[in-house]
Amino acid sequence: MENILAGLEMLARWDVFAALLVGSIGGVIIGAIPGVGPAVAIAIMLPATFGLEPIVGLTMLLGIYGSSMYGGAIPAVLINTPGTAVNALTSYDGYPMTENGEAHRAVSLAYSASFWGGIFGIGCLILLSPVLAIVAPMFGSREIFLAALLGIILVVLAHRGQIMAAGMLGMFGIFLQTIGLDAVTYTQRYTFDQTFLSSGVNLIVVVLGLFAISQAFFLLTAPDSSPDAKPVSGKLGAGFKELLKHKRVATVASTFGVFLGMVPGTGEFTAQFMSYTYAQKTSKDPDSFGKGAPEGLIASEAANNAVPAAAMIPLLALGIPGEALTAMMLSVFYVHNVIPGPQLFQNNIDLVYGLYFALIALNVIVLVFLLFSTNLLTKIIRIPTRFLGVMILMLSFVGVYSLRNSLTDVIISAVFGVLGLMLKRLNLPIVPIILGMVLGGIMETKLRSALPRLNSPFDMIDRPISFIIFVLILLVIGLHIRTLVKEFKAHQPDEDHDLHDTQSR
Repeated sequence: MENILAGLEMLARWDVFAALLVGSIGGVIIGAIPGVGPAVAIAIMLPATFGLEPIVGLTMLLGIYGSSMYGGAIPAVLINTPGTAVNALTSYDGYPMTENGEAHRAVSLAYSASFWGGIFGIGCLILLSPVLAIVAPMFGSREIFLAALLGIILVVLAHRGQIMAAGMLGMFGIFLQTIGLDAVTYTQRYTFDQTFLSSGVNLIVVVLGLFAISQAFFLLTAPDSSPDAKPVSGKLGAGFKELLKHKRVATVASTFGVFLGMVPGTGEFTAQFMSYTYAQKTSKDPDSFGKGAPEGLIASEAANNAVPAAAMIPLLALGIPGEALTAMMLSVFYVHNVIPGPQLFQNNIDLVYGLYFALIALNVIVLVFLLFSTNLLTKIIRIPTRFLGVMILMLSFVGVYSLRNSLTDVIISAVFGVLGLMLKRLNLPIVPIILGMVLGGIMETKLRSALPRLNSPFDMIDRPISFIIFVLILLVIGLHIRTLVKEFKAHQPDEDHDLHDTQSR
């Protein structure tokens, strides 16, 4: 009870509530503008949060993270253009409903399902917190090392069809975090006698380059456009009544979001597709999916909005981010010397509960805001894309320079911006680089801490939790190899048949 009161007292502070308000409403607006997205917004805001208290900075970033998907549903439904990448499935059934003259129904269902998924995810997080408090102290250096290794493997394997590229980019991220002065031996690593590399490659500089500056370059080099979304008329609160008719689909979709949100490298996309597939297979009218099925819209929005709360579980319990946005939040912890992991639930439990209540409050704030301002947001969608590109570029460079007042950092971020643009043009993933930098640093630190207590490699897995994680690593790799073999065998008969036909001719 004391922890709950401490969390509520923390949320009641004017600066924390103001940060939550700015982040929540700002996240909705950012999500509603196609071409920006939460990663860009968080990357730009990140340098500003370093001067704030941890709860204030994290609350603002959580507001952006948790609310952007609400806003992203608006252009997905109204103009068939997802505001954020994770709202792609929302447009499958949302836009056909708009074409059928049911825009208000589609938007209302999207809001209702998003709220359901968000609150469901937070409820699961709060219920799991006592378990986390018990299990987290059992994780030592070797367990966290293996968990981080599992995280990298899952991130790479999540990019099906691009596993080789994702693996190489993840290794590149691991390499980037080794550059600079070694913290233990005080020797230079991969600096090549360049003094500006002695302090290493700053994670925030890379984040701003790969996400924000690359997106600015992308918008500036693409044809200028100004999407047009028509105003919505009708009662937007009516969606809750219809949602209750499909509460089974909403609950199952939210459950997918929670479980997959906890697994590094999977997140919203996998949860969405699994939820959408489940909804279609169990529907009485599966042929209506893609033509305006309310179950499809509910499954998509409930699943992706349950993920943010669930993604905080490995971050808070083990200090291991599951995707780029939680990796950015991890840097806020580190700047203030608050280390997520086993000690957080013992030493800073009030901060943990403060974040829980902030997540609940942001969903309420966002829902109330959207019920009264949807038509205002349809006007914001019309902002020209090149104007957005200029604004993002300017704010990004200001943010980079404010970190250390260094023009070198600005140049490095611009280089990574060009790299990010190239990766986007080639349709290659950016996230493995960031998670490689973060998880690679965790792996190196924990491995060095564990090595003095190891007499043989088998000592790394001689404890129950470390052995379980090691088995999971082998299982994940084994299942993936099995899938590849099945796919190869499935294509082999076709190739043999084609070869036989060629020889016959």
